[in-house]
Amino acid sequence: MKSFPASGRSISRARARTAAALNLLAAPGLGSLIVRRWIAGTGQLVLTLIGFAIFMTWFVKLMTQYYGQMMNDTPVQPVGWIGEAGTIVTIVAWIWSALTSISVLREASANKLDALKNFAAPPPLKLTEAQIAVALNSVPDWKQNGDVIARTFQFKDFPAAIKFVNAVALAAEQAWHHPDIDIRWNKVTLVLTTHDAGGLTEKDFALARQFDELSLR
Repeated sequence: MKSFPASGRSISRARARTAAALNLLAAPGLGSLIVRRWIAGTGQLVLTLIGFAIFMTWFVKLMTQYYGQMMNDTPVQPVGWIGEAGTIVTIVAWIWSALTSISVLREASANKLDALKNFAAPPPLKLTEAQIAVALNSVPDWKQNGDVIARTFQFKDFPAAIKFVNAVALAAEQAWHHPDIDIRWNKVTLVLTTHDAGGLTEKDFALARQFDELSLR
């Protein structure tokens, strides 16, 4: 199976703006689902549909009375609080989705700022062979092969392996340092090196230790 670089779950500003526009201008909750806010998005969408259904029930009852008055001079009776209830439920869904949109936009801005900081930061220093030998003691399951270190993790099944890969992708994106990943059913091989430094750096070993911890969860 061909290996490929990991990708994180960070939200781009364009995607965050699209989600906010859908939440505020289309259907509350739809934009939240697009940015994987599953619980909030589902709740907002359900409230929106409930509010719409209640409002339409009020509208149909009201129109039925008006048509009855036109045809049979039937007096119009107050429909009651049902129309207000539908409006309130819809407003709650809209406010909830607005708060989620603000949170998503802030997260996207923070991700962009972190990316700029990492991009502008100078590359870490390449370790000497003596320093690499010492660092390897902290990650005994990792093997050095030239300018890279690698380890193969084995899990009980494919879903467990993919769960680990997702955790690795998130950690790598947060560290702005991405391993090469090879997946073979229940086995995941990670390869680390710092290309900007032309070899291994402390950043590789720090991330290797973090991956070791993730494999135990």
